[in-house]
Amino acid sequence: MLADALGRPLRFIVTAGQVGDITQAPALLHDQTGQAVLGDKAYDSNALRATIAKMEAEAVIPSNRSRKIIIPHDPIIYKHRNRIERCFNRLKHFRRFATRYERRTIHFTGFIHLAAVMIWMQ
Repeated sequence: MLADALGRPLRFIVTAGQVGDITQAPALLHDQTGQAVLGDKAYDSNALRATIAKMEAEAVIPSNRSRKIIIPHDPIIYKHRNRIERCFNRLKHFRRFATRYERRTIHFTGFIHLAAVMIWMQ
């Protein structure tokens, strides 16, 4: 999921539970603009950092423990990463989202669209 600076959902891609989120990050960032892209250690990859650099944005992603050369990040800006967590928490207020009642992806996606609209209207 991609969220804006206010913690509102912008884009999302539904994947299987065992798929890593970093696989969908370039697709979520396609045609986006911004000054910085915040992510946790799971999003630390050279390919994603190159995608963010093409956007002319700053990658505020802490380096993974296995990285040989640590890439510094701005810890003050990184504190705002909790806004994506707030976005997920707002979505979890909708019981259908939290428990995933819908078994089919198309139905679940439709409900996420509905919940996202309701969050934007608040």
